[in-house]
Amino acid sequence: MKSDGTLHHEVVTSHSVFGAPCWVSLTTRDLRAAEAFYHAVLGWEWASDTKMGDQYRIARVDRVPVAGVSEVDFVAKTALAWTPYFAVSSADETVSRSQERGGTTAVGPISLPPGRAALLADRDGAVFGIWEGELVAGWEAWRRAAPAFIRLHTRDAFDAAMFYGEVLGWASNASGCCEVHYEENEVVLRSQGDIVARIHSGAVEAAPDPTIRPHWQIHFAVSDVEACARAARAHGGTAHQQGVGSTEAVLIDPDGAHFTVTSKGDV
Repeated sequence: MKSDGTLHHEVVTSHSVFGAPCWVSLTTRDLRAAEAFYHAVLGWEWASDTKMGDQYRIARVDRVPVAGVSEVDFVAKTALAWTPYFAVSSADETVSRSQERGGTTAVGPISLPPGRAALLADRDGAVFGIWEGELVAGWEAWRRAAPAFIRLHTRDAFDAAMFYGEVLGWASNASGCCEVHYEENEVVLRSQGDIVARIHSGAVEAAPDPTIRPHWQIHFAVSDVEACARAARAHGGTAHQQGVGSTEAVLIDPDGAHFTVTSKGDV
């Protein structure tokens, strides 16, 4: 612990965990409204990140970082959504590999000290981000606590695994790369032995409902799914559950960003 009472965190960079999910971030129109909503629903406390600017906040639970939220101009083309970010050694090379394999680039790479980022979409249209550089302070605590989990709903899980494997270097010979396993008709991604993502088949590219089209879904581990659903409805959002006692619910914040809350025992 530092002399000012704050925790000391070892600096971790994307080079040491490349290919693995390293963060989740929300873009929103109204930062203060988002802070109030997610505090009410998920109990998050907020801290500024001076490196990322005045329009970026870090959500924390028990001093552990959970996610980032950034405010964007409402006329910007950036989607108001939750997005997973993957650690990469080179943003430029990753963008090139994605484009060579049929992916598209929405933003970047751009410099966001202390790193570089890009927003991409795979060849089925699922949006994801990449990050090269220093990870958020407390990232190791984030990884150990596993407050967030990501799942790709896509047309063909095995085809998607090939795309991401080639773009992000999964299952390569490099030290520390992610491992890919095929288990019960889904793809399971592990980093340092822990499951960090799952890929499911069955999404429909042309579906009018965006929750059925290929997309990355962010899951947050919570103690009480029902309480989160009630809080979301009470604070301007919506909630979709399978029924009373369900261990999972899809919530939508007032800006329209979808996310899932999952009982901690099921993560």
